[in-house]
Amino acid sequence: MNVDLYDFELPEELIAQTPLADRSASRLLTLNKRDGSTQHRIFSDIVEYLKPGDTLVLNDTRVIPARLFGIKEDTGAKAEVLLLKNLGGDLWEALVKPGKKLKTGSVIVFSEELKATVESEGEMGGRVLRFSYQGIFNEILDRLGQMPLPPYIKEKLDDRERYQTVYSKHEGSAAAPTAGLHFTESLLEEIKAKGIDIAFVTLHVGLGTFRPMSVDRVEDHVMHEEYYVLPQETADILNETKARGGRVIAVGTTSARTLETVAQKCAGGPVVKSSGWTGIFIYPGYEFGLVDALITNFHLPKSTLVMLVSALAGRENILKAYREAIEQRYRFFSFGDAMFIY
Repeated sequence: MNVDLYDFELPEELIAQTPLADRSASRLLTLNKRDGSTQHRIFSDIVEYLKPGDTLVLNDTRVIPARLFGIKEDTGAKAEVLLLKNLGGDLWEALVKPGKKLKTGSVIVFSEELKATVESEGEMGGRVLRFSYQGIFNEILDRLGQMPLPPYIKEKLDDRERYQTVYSKHEGSAAAPTAGLHFTESLLEEIKAKGIDIAFVTLHVGLGTFRPMSVDRVEDHVMHEEYYVLPQETADILNETKARGGRVIAVGTTSARTLETVAQKCAGGPVVKSSGWTGIFIYPGYEFGLVDALITNFHLPKSTLVMLVSALAGRENILKAYREAIEQRYRFFSFGDAMFIY
C-alpha cells in the first residue's frame, strides 16, 4: 500500500494556530463508518451521539514543558532541545538543533543550575542526554521549559493549560492528546449524567508524533515506542461495557492505540490491567479488538494517524469526509476541530 494513497491538499490557512476560548465550541464532523454519511455539528453536541451503557476512554497524560533553549558550552552557539522520553534517572531521549554540531560529549548549558551532556547520537537529530542540575529537575524544567507546540503552530500560546486536557494527570508527554482538548469539566459531567462511563488510560506521547513517514510503502514504516498504562479499574469498566453491549469510544488516537495494544495482549479474552511500551501501527486491514468508535481531530496528510482513522472508517470515507471538512473550512490539527467516527 502506497503512502500517497493517504495524501490530500490542505490549504495552510486551515491549520488552527490558537485554541478557541471555549473548548467545547469547536465544530464536530460526525462520520458513520457503515454508510459514510456525515453531519456538521458543534462539539458539545457529542452528548447526543453517546448512549447510556457506552464508555468513553480518555488519555490522562500531561504534557511537560519539554522544549529547552541553551548554548553550547565550548562555543556559545545556540542550541535547542526537545525532551521526548525519560530513559531512567537523569537520562533523556531528545531531539536537538543543530544536530550536526551537537556530537557525543557536547555540553549544553541552559542556566547556572541546568546542563546536559550528549551521551550518544541517533537518527534525524535524536540524542540521548544526561542532565546535571542543582535542585529538583521537574521544578527547574517548569521554570525554564516551554510547551512543545507542533512546528505548524507559529503563534505563541499565552496559557499553557490550553495545551493540556482538563483531566491531565500523569506527566510525561512531549505532545498533547489533542482530541481531549475539546472537553470541559461541565461537558464530562453532562456525559456522566446520561449514563455513560468514563475510564482512563495513560499513553505518554513521544517521538512518533514528530517524525514524518520516510518510506513509500505503508507496511515498511516502523512506529516509535511509547509508554502506556491501562489500570485494573479501566479493565473492569471495559469488560462490563462489552458484557452489556455498550460501545467503547476512544477519545483520541493515543487512547485507541493503547486499547488495541491491550486487546492484542488479551487475544479475545477479558481485558486485564497492562503497562509497557507499545509500537502498534494501525492501518487499513487491521481488525479492531476493543475500539468501537473514535473521537479525533483532523490529521496531517500521509500520516500514521490518517491511516489509523482509515482503518476504522475506510479510506474512501475518510478522504471524502476530509474533503467536506476542507470545503466547510474546518480548522485542522492540534487546536482544530473534531470528528466523531461511529
